Amino acid sequence: MLRKAAKETIVVDVTNFYDHFFVTAGECKTKVTAARLPYFDGDYWPGAAEDMISQLRQEEDGKKQQKKGKTKLTITKRALKAAGQADLSTNASKDALLMQKLGETIFPMKEDFIMVHLQHACTHCCLLMASGTRWVCSQCKNFQLCDKCHDAERRLEEKDMHPINSREKHVLCPVEVNDVAPDTKDKDEILESEFFDTRQAFLSLCQGNHYQYDTLRRAKHSSMMVLYHLHNPTAPAFVTTCNICHHDIEAGQGWHCEVCSDFDVCNTCYQKEGGVDHPHKLTNHPSMADQNAQNKEARQQRVLQLRKMLDLLVHASQCRFPHCQYPNCRKVKGLFRHGIHCKTRASGGCVLCKKMWYLLQLHARACKESECSVPRCRDLKEHLRRLQQQSDSRRRAAVMEMMRQRAAEVAGNNG
Repeated sequence: MLRKAAKETIVVDVTNFYDHFFVTAGECKTKVTAARLPYFDGDYWPGAAEDMISQLRQEEDGKKQQKKGKTKLTITKRALKAAGQADLSTNASKDALLMQKLGETIFPMKEDFIMVHLQHACTHCCLLMASGTRWVCSQCKNFQLCDKCHDAERRLEEKDMHPINSREKHVLCPVEVNDVAPDTKDKDEILESEFFDTRQAFLSLCQGNHYQYDTLRRAKHSSMMVLYHLHNPTAPAFVTTCNICHHDIEAGQGWHCEVCSDFDVCNTCYQKEGGVDHPHKLTNHPSMADQNAQNKEARQQRVLQLRKMLDLLVHASQCRFPHCQYPNCRKVKGLFRHGIHCKTRASGGCVLCKKMWYLLQLHARACKESECSVPRCRDLKEHLRRLQQQSDSRRRAAVMEMMRQRAAEVAGNNG
């Protein structure tokens, strides 16, 4: 897909994270530091970098590692001088050491870190060129400069101009860069789904339903099923199994208990002589057509209701009027007061506390404010962050174990 996109100029280039940031280009005039590496929440490398930083701090603070730490720092400074770094400070040394360790960790699996370039990057400063003019070399395939670096290039002596260490000088041709559209706001409605809040939740959905992407046919089926779950939040997320014959139940071909959430039977078992020996009432599963209609309406109502509740939560946390006319403002304030004085708590089974915690957790997942007024928002954000870190650490450990096994297999085959 990416090769096709590059061929049709939908994307500029396809490379990998290691080759782009850790392999120094011939005429690049800037040093890439860890602070310039791109990342998204839950990515592999930021978690690995945090682990390495903690390890470096422990080595630096430990008395036993003091001598070793000094030796490392000296080596790093020498490496900085050799690499042409002007900044020889402690921070620069730590950054270089971190980049070195990170590069060693990523290198064995670099092909898994795919990078797609949507804009051209300047060869000298490595910054993306989203507007202005792109100065392209007529002879070198991958040499291009932004306006700022091109002006600096023209002020250099002829021997220092592109290409370096060559008697022949190449011509740089201007290419106008199409500006990014002024309005990039997505006009589609936001779809809420618990399966796409975190990577781990999505992984659990795929594992539970055997959604795989190792072949084109499976990838198409898995993508369609993922979209189905996104647009039908009330539909069962996993395949329902009959509690009697243990066969999968097709949509509209089973019966579900209104009391026991995990009790389902298929039509065949339900219609057997004597019926099903179950103490509670069983209701028929809706057909696919009815289910789709219900899901569409339920999704719209659910999204609307959630937005109203979260807006109300923010309002009530900021409101200081005892007789506020905002709908249900006093009810939410009452829940706040109840949460302060309640002795039972949500862990003890208090229904009101459970309702309040549910709303607070929903708000914390979506909140981007650093100084939010909603009670416990900061604590919940920190709690969610720790859970995500633990999940990411387990995932990194699993990846490292997989790489060790792969390396051992390669070594065994070569032996």
